[in-house]
Amino acid sequence: MATLKLIAPLAGWCLPINEVPDPVFAQRMVGEGVAIDPTGSLVHAPCAGAVVLMSGAKHAVTIRTELGIDVLLHVGIDTVALHGKGFELLVAAGDLVQIEQPLLRFDLDFVARHAKSVVTPIVLTGAGFAGLSKVIANRSIDVGEMLMEVAINELTVAQAIVGEQLQQQRRFIVPFEHGLHARPAALVVTALKGINAAVKVSAHGRSGNAHSAVSLMSLGIQRGDEVVVQARGTEASAAITVLERLLQPAPTRSASRTTAMETQHSAPLAKRMTECQLTGVLGSPGLAMGVAASLLQAERLVNETGSGYHAESSALTRARAVVRQHLEALIASGGATQRGILTAHLELLDDPELLQLADVLLQRDKSAAFAWRGAVRDTAVKFRALGDALIAERAADLLDLEAQVLRVLDGEPPVAVNDLPERAIIIAEELLPSELLTLDLSRVSGICMAHGGPTSHVAIIATAKGIPALVAIGSEVTAITNGTPLLLDADNGLLHVDPSAAELSSAVRALDSRAAERAADKAAAKGPCITADGVGIKVFCNLGALNEVADAVTHGAEGCGLLRTELLFMDRTEPPDEAEQLREYQHIATALAGRPLVIRTLDVGGDKPIPYLRMPTEENPALGMRGLRMSLHEPALLRTQLRAILRVEPFGQCRILLPMVTELSDVRTVRALLEEIATELGRKELPQLGAMIETPASALLADQLSREVEFLSIGSNDLSQYTLAMDRGHAELASRLDALHPAVLRLIAQTTVAAKAARCRVSVCGGLASDPVAIPILIGLGVQEISAVPILIPRLKRLIRGLDTNACVALAAQALNATDAAAVRALSEQWQRNTLRQPPSADGARLGVKR
Repeated sequence: MATLKLIAPLAGWCLPINEVPDPVFAQRMVGEGVAIDPTGSLVHAPCAGAVVLMSGAKHAVTIRTELGIDVLLHVGIDTVALHGKGFELLVAAGDLVQIEQPLLRFDLDFVARHAKSVVTPIVLTGAGFAGLSKVIANRSIDVGEMLMEVAINELTVAQAIVGEQLQQQRRFIVPFEHGLHARPAALVVTALKGINAAVKVSAHGRSGNAHSAVSLMSLGIQRGDEVVVQARGTEASAAITVLERLLQPAPTRSASRTTAMETQHSAPLAKRMTECQLTGVLGSPGLAMGVAASLLQAERLVNETGSGYHAESSALTRARAVVRQHLEALIASGGATQRGILTAHLELLDDPELLQLADVLLQRDKSAAFAWRGAVRDTAVKFRALGDALIAERAADLLDLEAQVLRVLDGEPPVAVNDLPERAIIIAEELLPSELLTLDLSRVSGICMAHGGPTSHVAIIATAKGIPALVAIGSEVTAITNGTPLLLDADNGLLHVDPSAAELSSAVRALDSRAAERAADKAAAKGPCITADGVGIKVFCNLGALNEVADAVTHGAEGCGLLRTELLFMDRTEPPDEAEQLREYQHIATALAGRPLVIRTLDVGGDKPIPYLRMPTEENPALGMRGLRMSLHEPALLRTQLRAILRVEPFGQCRILLPMVTELSDVRTVRALLEEIATELGRKELPQLGAMIETPASALLADQLSREVEFLSIGSNDLSQYTLAMDRGHAELASRLDALHPAVLRLIAQTTVAAKAARCRVSVCGGLASDPVAIPILIGLGVQEISAVPILIPRLKRLIRGLDTNACVALAAQALNATDAAAVRALSEQWQRNTLRQPPSADGARLGVKR
């Protein structure tokens, strides 16, 4: 029988597992092993293997070996309650580590004071575990010394159950305070002992073996999460019955994908889900009427064992080729937003690390489907472990690719073709971008998702397509039966289920009124935008690529107030050179036909990492190397971009905007560089230079900045995030992250006052500029330009033409003294109803929650 030798992962006193001051470990409920009472604070790998982490936890690391053994290193007892404080992970999920490689560092004194004990169990689990020998105990030990030998069982549980059919499946809600961490995971494992069934637990797009506490802990399941339990074997029913005593049954729902032609929900449930109102977070603005069309899908089952490395590797290559062809066709048929998102999918499909992870599993005789799923989900776990909500949402892109490749491996097209009814309002747990783009959008009136965030790619695509969408509604939305009449009011975050005849009649009138209003607005959009008392307000647009210019001009844009140049730098292996940048900027400038073009320098970092830049791993990317900081860190890249901008003709049409400015010295550095480049190019003048106001620091320094630049541009999304200390990618906080908060407005007011004294223009280019409720307040605060989403420009111009600036000043003064954002919104909405006699929140209301 094979053996695995483990070395001591940290220094201290080694003691038997039964002396650990916790019954879960002492009674071997988690698994066999030993423990160390540490004298050091650095934990090393006891063997080579792949890193498995518990989502959101830093106090424990598992090393998964090729021999079917999981080695859990759990620092301290009850340390889950510290929520990572005092711990620093030195590795990421999926990393391949060598023996004695450092894994995590912890503050020994802090943990000793705040946890029940610092005793650290080293526990063995996994289908390959057959027993221990030569176990060291009751003496001091140093890092690297032999700790124990593990006997390997070469017949794994997974191999023993290959070919058995699924017997039972049930959904449960996890009731434990800290989710499935060590103690409750051990309870599940103990309850299943002696039952002849293989049990899998699935949640968050990942699956784990219910006979392994480590496997369960690595899923990152929290209290209140819904899990799917699947049991195989002769005692599958008994396994489900046992788990019913530990977990709470979840509400009944359909277990497979349904279309509008199917109605599989039970009558009592359908009755409960009628004549009610659900709330969610705005994903894409608008109002829609229609009928429910459910797109719900259960976990796709895959065989673990393959037909040999060559056959399975070839199958995976062919499947990826089919998906690549499908994505390329979608890219060719879509606009800039769709192209950018799907190009990123193509990069992920061919990512070398992802393919390497899959190849490791293929070499272990796993099937192509099992290998692809394993590689994707390990990488998705790594994304979620970064602690950045926006990057975590990109894990959904990986799962989208997983689903497409698995479908092709099963002999199906990459995305299912769904027979939708007219005016379908899609109901899904979390719709994938590929699913949305292959739907017949002429039949889609709206989208409602149980999960997802306001910055998800589906929300971005829906906005670009003009499809109203609500996200993060909760699991209750999936209980709505197909064909149920729905009224989706995304602007106000509401979904009316089976609305009354009066509500439907009112919605029809509102939709007809909005359609007529939009037509009239668009017809008048190309005229100048002057308030009722004669004050000119420039209305620009935000752009990302050349093919968006024509639509923006058609909707009345007077120029581009923000060109996001990072789209030119992303999803490639090397940066664009000067010639390519000049070509792109010149095309856009020419298409704008002399209208101003404000080019923002490269704004990456945080939620927009670029692989070829030397970007350090950061625990909080939003507070790290991003925006102008990154450009100054890469001066050659900045110089190339500035040279390209200065070469655009006619000179003077382009203005340069610097993102994430927090210090005056940074602006002076860029101006000096501009002067140097202008001399090289024979330019006697410099283009207008502007600074973005995105942090409290820049707003408080606006008096200094406005004397050094020609204009200031307020990025309301980031300014709100940093002022309110709320991650703008956090789905649960999305409804509270509102740029109309009085604290944000006071910073805007301070900026405009300082800029006026220096005769410096102020614009707003963030989401607040596209929010009709906010426009009178912004004008009252002294904002002279806005840069909005093109489709909303006609509506905003009509609104501005009806405003009196003196009245706006009085309204803004009241807003500054309000108590919260909700009070400001109520104030502005009532003011507009009384003053303008028109609804303030048309299609763009609350768009400011998304960038």
